[in-house]
Amino acid sequence: MYYNNETLIYFNGKFVKAKDAQTDLYGQSLHYGYSVFEGIKSYKTDLGTKIFKAEEHYDRLRRSAELMHIPFSYTTQELTDLTYELLERNRLDDAYIRPLVFCSPNMGLTKGKESYLTILAWEWNNGYLSGRVRVMTSSFQRPNPQAFLMEAKVGGHYVNSILASQEAKDKGYDEALVLDEKENVAESSGANVFYEKGGVLFTPAKGSILPGITRQTVFEICNELNIPVKETFFKPEEMRGADAAFFCGTAAEIVGLDSLDDIPFTKNWDDTKSKVIQDAYQKVVRVRSL
Repeated sequence: MYYNNETLIYFNGKFVKAKDAQTDLYGQSLHYGYSVFEGIKSYKTDLGTKIFKAEEHYDRLRRSAELMHIPFSYTTQELTDLTYELLERNRLDDAYIRPLVFCSPNMGLTKGKESYLTILAWEWNNGYLSGRVRVMTSSFQRPNPQAFLMEAKVGGHYVNSILASQEAKDKGYDEALVLDEKENVAESSGANVFYEKGGVLFTPAKGSILPGITRQTVFEICNELNIPVKETFFKPEEMRGADAAFFCGTAAEIVGLDSLDDIPFTKNWDDTKSKVIQDAYQKVVRVRSL
């Protein structure tokens, strides 16, 4: 699904075939989830292949490594250049890109002493969700922000995401809505969330969420289109039965929600400001930059 015998990846300083890459089974990242990563998209545009907000993503990757005390010396420009070369070598335009910083062998609970970089890419024409999504409130909560560095994109954090997403799928839903430790809405298993009511957008305030780059792009679109948006804490009952709602993230892009806990969102999607934002996002990633 992700690679074939000819797929190239960037791995430990050189481009190699994915099937030939090897890593140490005593690696700290494998055993403890002590790694940082990014999810990035590239798009085919009239100006050629463009990585969407490469600088923001790679700045965050470097910041995540710093917060987790993982030594990492690549610059944002070096990472960007390597990624464009990887896309060219694999003849990819519309692609999902996964840079991963992982650590050397270490069975101790100590900070990383050495790190390695790999960058993977594969064809991706659609978000991981399509159409309108049925969502349930998960029984799993986001990690307490006093226990984790929520602004870092860390491999180990996503065990929580797997549990929440699979619970929803096992119960016949498409995705999960995850609450924080105070039972406020936080995000989905892998995307930020907005809901629309009375022409105003609402999204969870920072605290227990990973404030995503797509989320920031939605703010920029709203500012450009004069759509009011509020960052605030709210309960799931405030969101149920609203006019509309959507998840947003690099993989999901902007995906409309059909219902939350079997309560439908009430407005026709095509008549909402959320749909206007969805359309504007596609123009941003494929035509121009804000």
